[in-house]
Amino acid sequence: MAIKIDKPIVEYEVSKTVTRPVPKVEPAAVTKTAEVIRMNEKLERPDRLIGVTYKVKPPVSDHAMYITINDIVLNQGTEHEMRRPFEIFINSKNLDHFQWIVALTRIISAVFRKGGDVVFLVEELKAVFDPRGGYWKPGGKFMPSLIAEIGEVIERHLIEIGMLQAPDPDEAQKRFIEQKREEFKQAGKTQDSFSENRFPEGAQLCMKCNTVAVVMTDGCMTCLNCGDSKCS
Repeated sequence: MAIKIDKPIVEYEVSKTVTRPVPKVEPAAVTKTAEVIRMNEKLERPDRLIGVTYKVKPPVSDHAMYITINDIVLNQGTEHEMRRPFEIFINSKNLDHFQWIVALTRIISAVFRKGGDVVFLVEELKAVFDPRGGYWKPGGKFMPSLIAEIGEVIERHLIEIGMLQAPDPDEAQKRFIEQKREEFKQAGKTQDSFSENRFPEGAQLCMKCNTVAVVMTDGCMTCLNCGDSKCS
């Protein structure tokens, strides 16, 4: 907008504009947290893995089997450090089972590397029954098949690395088992209450834990290994 000046200009001065300093805004501090690496199929195999080898000698085979499970350590040195199975190998001199052993190890290894919950493998393998019949392990435990024993080895390994909780009886069940053992021993129902198999002679197979440890106590069939009882 124009302003008309009617009087002559006799003096003037330069107007000084005071500029206030604009405060410098610091960028907000960004807290960087380490990305948690989880098991997935795109994870590359490192040059070095931690492995454990288990020896299995089933009575149905002339040669022992050696099951090796290698683990990968994720987020090493952090609070999110975890050990997860990465691959499995089975070695044996018996070549009769070579083809299905190679196929089984490749499939199981692929499931390991895919990540997620791999615990279901244990139940699936332990549920395989040999049509020719199973066998008894030392200690009186029944194995329905060689595949089921491989599943038990994987279960034992997952318990050792912390992915599974050991299926041990709680304290109340342990006290109950010890009480029943003592009662059965005092009753004199067997001359040799505890043989090399840890359980009395004449004990029956427990359908819950597959152990020959079921005896009659107080008029009820009770397992002296896992505490399973039809009366409880």
